[in-house]
Amino acid sequence: MAQSHSPVTTTICDGNRSCIADVAVLAGKIPLFPVDRECQLAELAAARAACRQRIGWAAIFLKAYGLVVRQTPALRSWFLPGLRPRLATTEQNVATVAINRLEEGVERLCWARLDRPDERPLTDIQQFIDECGCKPLAEMFKRQLELEMLPGWLRRTVLRWNLRSASPKRAARLGTFSLSTLAGLGADNRFHPTLCTSSLAYGPLAADGRCRVTLIADHRVVDGALVARSLMRLEELLQQELVTELRQLADPVADGPPSAAA
Repeated sequence: MAQSHSPVTTTICDGNRSCIADVAVLAGKIPLFPVDRECQLAELAAARAACRQRIGWAAIFLKAYGLVVRQTPALRSWFLPGLRPRLATTEQNVATVAINRLEEGVERLCWARLDRPDERPLTDIQQFIDECGCKPLAEMFKRQLELEMLPGWLRRTVLRWNLRSASPKRAARLGTFSLSTLAGLGADNRFHPTLCTSSLAYGPLAADGRCRVTLIADHRVVDGALVARSLMRLEELLQQELVTELRQLADPVADGPPSAAA
């Protein structure tokens, strides 16, 4: 008896899907490795819950890890291939944040750039994240839309050039570090593509305040010991400086105005 086969439907990838594919392919050529740490964030969660203004976990992690990157030059470095491989280091601190948007029934992955997250109040970081989720794409992601409109070969050339560039503009174009999370959907994406030297991910908060935090890093630039110490430092900052700032947001009269930088 002859088997019947269901028809297969194919569609042309749009610029966004093609751009994501290009980034994933380039990231696949980087020797990335993940390091996990179980962080105790019960006190931080309580301070966040007491805030009069909503502060999301992404804003908290962006500021805390931004402080770690500022304090750790290796995390602000990247690998330059060639006959004589080199490491370049920048004083810039730019976070690349993965943002999921639903536009006309179609999901889009966008990359937002936030300059100096370590120096910004949590309220400013949260406002930026909110704007990334609701403001017009052309206003918040102009550079990405321009990249998506390029022919595939040219787009890949631009991405490769930026990835291997020693230009001071590299941080603004790709970010110094990145953050991607699915914790809000109850999931944990502990390993994801990135073109940055390091990328942060975190999972949902457990009932006892534990949270698995993952740092993905480029092995050409850093080793596991430094990544592990960076996660230890991140937990310290979350338990101390970030708790303090959240408590100031909950009771600004008692504790004084929140500091823009720890």
